[in-house]
Amino acid sequence: MHLSVSGLGAVSPFGHGVDPLWDAVVGGRSGVTRLDRDGGLWDAVPIRIGAPAALDADAALGRVRANRLDRSQQLALVAAAEAWADAGSPEVDGDRLAVVVGTGIGGVETLLDAHDVLGTGGARRVSPRTVPMLMANAAAAQISIERGARGGAYTTVSACASGAEAIAVAARLIVTGEADVVIAGGTEAAVTPVTMASFAQSQALAKPGDDDPATLSRPFDVDRRGFVLGEGAGFVVLERAEHAAGRRHRSRAVLAGWGVTSDAHHVTAPLADGSEQERAMTAAIRMAGLTGADVDHVNAHATSTPVGDVGEAAAIRRAVGEHALVTAPKGAIGHMFGAAGAVETILTVRALETGTVPPTRNLEHLDPAVELDVVAEAARRAPLRAALNNSFGFGGQNASLVLTAA
Repeated sequence: MHLSVSGLGAVSPFGHGVDPLWDAVVGGRSGVTRLDRDGGLWDAVPIRIGAPAALDADAALGRVRANRLDRSQQLALVAAAEAWADAGSPEVDGDRLAVVVGTGIGGVETLLDAHDVLGTGGARRVSPRTVPMLMANAAAAQISIERGARGGAYTTVSACASGAEAIAVAARLIVTGEADVVIAGGTEAAVTPVTMASFAQSQALAKPGDDDPATLSRPFDVDRRGFVLGEGAGFVVLERAEHAAGRRHRSRAVLAGWGVTSDAHHVTAPLADGSEQERAMTAAIRMAGLTGADVDHVNAHATSTPVGDVGEAAAIRRAVGEHALVTAPKGAIGHMFGAAGAVETILTVRALETGTVPPTRNLEHLDPAVELDVVAEAARRAPLRAALNNSFGFGGQNASLVLTAA
């Protein structure tokens, strides 16, 4: 069963909206910046460069409501509302409407702030709203409440694969007949002193020297040295094709296949040969009724790590071939962790709609081990009929989605 992608919504370092995100990525602009955060625990953080989401939550949600939500929930509600509106606010029985939200870490900012308050002011100063704000399922619950979705409010937690896996779970709900419409996506707001320090200690973050921060994330480049942590949210509205046609709403793309696998290897290091990543891609392509030769475009996970990029490139070459036009958006938007797969699904849909593959920012010298046609310097126009979006996470979680032009 092929499913209609009928609505898109995003919050990114370029602001609220899919259009600002797409225009910036296609134009080769960067959302990576030096973080203006000093004092307290931030003074102990060795790397203060990231790609924070540009959203005034008070203006978008109202001050009272925003104060009762973790930053990750704020981003999710705003992006999901845009996707719902873009889908034409479909009339659907609440029993047949579900929500699936992916997040890698959840309300970590709330947790850390509450910990500080407890230490300095005692238990009486800790807000009773702390747990509802820090729990990982809160974003799904909040969207479910806002839309009256009674068909289930699910949360996928699979590190960097969370957003893409959420979309795969949403698709299954429709295929199994449990829902007609699903609001699905991912959200993350983990640019905090503790997470930044941990990633820095694990040697995962790109280390700045005298470099312009915007040049630090370099997917597939021979000089890549780690990722830049970003934040944001991306959501799609999925529905049965017949349901969308019945209300005469246009489909932006078709979700034709998905594959989810796990490495069963190591909690942080991927399998060097990318074999389970390849299996996820192959499963998604097969489900779509296609072969690798049919895939015109690949939105790569490519976080700009020395080992990860090469392993994924080899897996793409085996599953798809060398002909597909490849892009790696994290050079422009940073690594949004649990939101990455959903935000990059939106970029993949826009690529299919426009016949445009965005450039991989900061790719100046392609690693010779990456035997793929990676688009660099400027966007490339081409007929695009089918595209593959990859998302791979800590824990060995792999999710691949195949989308086709509507």
